[in-house]
Amino acid sequence: MNKSTFVSAIVLVLVAWVVSMSLFTVGQTQYAILLRLGEFVRSDYQPGLHFKWPLINNVIKFDKRILTLDASPEEILTGEKKTVLVDYYVKWRIKSVEAYYLAYGSLESRARSRLSEVIKNGLQAEFNQRTIRQVVTEDRTEIMKRLAARANQRLGKFGIEIIDVRIKQIELPAGVRDAVFKRMRAGRDRIAKDHRGKGRKEATIIEAQAKRKRTEMLAAARRNADEIKGEGDARATEIYAKAYGQDPEFYAFYRSMMAYRDAFDSKQDVLVLEPDSEFFQYFNSMNPKH
Repeated sequence: MNKSTFVSAIVLVLVAWVVSMSLFTVGQTQYAILLRLGEFVRSDYQPGLHFKWPLINNVIKFDKRILTLDASPEEILTGEKKTVLVDYYVKWRIKSVEAYYLAYGSLESRARSRLSEVIKNGLQAEFNQRTIRQVVTEDRTEIMKRLAARANQRLGKFGIEIIDVRIKQIELPAGVRDAVFKRMRAGRDRIAKDHRGKGRKEATIIEAQAKRKRTEMLAAARRNADEIKGEGDARATEIYAKAYGQDPEFYAFYRSMMAYRDAFDSKQDVLVLEPDSEFFQYFNSMNPKH
């Protein structure tokens, strides 16, 4: 290779290097800021190919999409001075890349750390005004709205926009949770014992009422039975009296026949009577020798 060819190759390499150092691209999902010797110059680049001065200008790119901060659970005190573990996440994005860069430079970790601090302080401020019951059920949605508004107010001037703040889970620390469960179990046992006592009392009252009602019904039934039986006996006596009055002799004969039937149909093997007793009155009257 002669000298001129070598020089040409060197020139081409240098030109290629200068061109590569002078051009940069900006994607659809990116912000780009141009620096000149470390000082901010501009940030209004549209997606496409752009020019910069090599060695003098420097380009830093940032993600313009919605980002997620999924922090570790934080220990927060409630208004009852009880500690809870709050697990949450934040949806955020860079709204003003210039303000963002001036506040945090090119390190996203600094922005995430600041964002986490603001959300934690907001959680503490909101939880300090509420009980555990309120933060778990009643005011949870309101707390998330207030957190997003508070974070936007604090971080908006630094180029960050909070899209949403969501509380995923609220739990008690392990030691506190066990103590709370024990108190809850004791309370439920006390309520169950009270209910069982009331149930036994109600059962005793119902049983006593049922027994009294049964006694009253049996007494009324016996009274009605005695009245019906008395009426029947009176009616029978009346009928017997009328029958006896119409034909005393026949009535006496009929009664004797009934007595004979009952006596002879009985299961007794031996019947001891005087021969001239009144029981054999009609038998003796049928004896031709009598």
